[in-house]
Amino acid sequence: MKFIQNTDIQKFGVIALCVGTLAFPACKRDFLNIDPQAKQQAVTFWKTQEDATKAVNAIYANLRSWGNTAFPALAVESIPGDDAEKGSDPNDASYLNNFDNYTASSTEGQFQGFWEAQYQNINLCNQVLDNVPAISMDANLKARYLAEAKFVRAYSYFRLVRAFGDVPLRLNVPKDASEFNIPRTPKAQVYAAIEKDLDDAAAVLPPNYTSVDLGRATKGAALGLHAKVAMYLGKWDQVLAYTNTVMTMGYDLYPNFQESFRTNRENNIESIFEIQCELLLNNKDASNSQYSQVQGVRGTVGGWGFNVPTTTLAAAFETGDVRRDATIIFRGETTPQGDAIPTSVPNPMYNEKSYVPFSQIVSGYTEGSQQNVRVLRYADILLMNAEAANELNNPTLAKTSLNKVRARARGGVVGVLPDVTTNDKTELRNAIWKERQVELAMESDRYFDVIRQGRGTAVFGPKGWKAGKNEVWPIPLTEIDKSAGTLTQNPGY
Repeated sequence: MKFIQNTDIQKFGVIALCVGTLAFPACKRDFLNIDPQAKQQAVTFWKTQEDATKAVNAIYANLRSWGNTAFPALAVESIPGDDAEKGSDPNDASYLNNFDNYTASSTEGQFQGFWEAQYQNINLCNQVLDNVPAISMDANLKARYLAEAKFVRAYSYFRLVRAFGDVPLRLNVPKDASEFNIPRTPKAQVYAAIEKDLDDAAAVLPPNYTSVDLGRATKGAALGLHAKVAMYLGKWDQVLAYTNTVMTMGYDLYPNFQESFRTNRENNIESIFEIQCELLLNNKDASNSQYSQVQGVRGTVGGWGFNVPTTTLAAAFETGDVRRDATIIFRGETTPQGDAIPTSVPNPMYNEKSYVPFSQIVSGYTEGSQQNVRVLRYADILLMNAEAANELNNPTLAKTSLNKVRARARGGVVGVLPDVTTNDKTELRNAIWKERQVELAMESDRYFDVIRQGRGTAVFGPKGWKAGKNEVWPIPLTEIDKSAGTLTQNPGY
């Protein structure tokens, strides 16, 4: 399908990407494999069930875009933490260092790229939510499609509000130019809209799918994301309730931590939600995810070598923790898949969670384009459950959930990573926070985790982080300029 012709509504990053814009053959599931078609006028679209399917599939296709998973996302969500840094050759994309030391300004293009990617997602969702209700089609499928759109919209708004604070809340496609410029919405209202979308989605989405639709948002994904949103809001009773429910839905920890991130173990029993990616032979345009490429081992066929683990992260793992070697590829090692990493590569460490074995790299195609992006895993559910239980004065449940995560990290070795036994609330909280650091390392949670915990100055202060400013990033100057000043800047920028 080609592009539908819509009015240009490029304001506040709300891009008029029509439903066909990103509906090329997409990720590994059939529900994303859409054949290109001749140009389709907007007036003829939004008529059939097939149109609705194409529109929803376009939402998922956009999730793996550059702005959602590559430099903009890694700059905003990963590199600023203490578990990751720029990496690669020193002079290559040196501007990414400004995210590590918090000097990136509002003119930095990665902010613009991240902002636009989220609002592209949101616009695609809003088009579905505005237009699909009027289509005559299977009622159950229609309800599910609307729920899927609400889930992705909530996910994108969560990424925005976590990064920028107050952001424009747009829940419909603008009808004319008078609706282009809207001010920033207080973050409390944005969070309320996120929670409503997730409530609506969880009420409709199925717990699982058949193989052809594997990778779509599920009830567990909506409940799990809602738990994370509630955690950022300090609503511990909700965090506990949502995670308790997810823990009854058949998810479990995948036994082998390292293998769980490989392409042949995607969408496994631990997966709550993944961004679906694929390498499709004879279709280079569709094999477009650069998530793995930008992080692959530089100096090999693997990729560019950005967003690499830090010595702080390497030192954070306890002796015997299998997650250390499963999270970090060390210079000079041989991976479990048999790839020898030369001692001559420029960085001492690389991200193993985004690694695709060299034998799966196909010349002429984006390196590692088949690697899914893990957005939410069952281990995160267990750790959120532990944190909520501890905050609600239930140390027994907190330790049970926490120690399940630690048990896998032992790798079956007796005498390492002993269970946490303390009942002291502060000690247990610190143990849970530490477990989040090592379990979720390099998964774009650490930076925002530390900020929500109120530890920004203590953890990031030595790198230049300043309280009262760096809790949020600057609003992209391009967006402020396009708004003729309707959008305001965050303090300190």
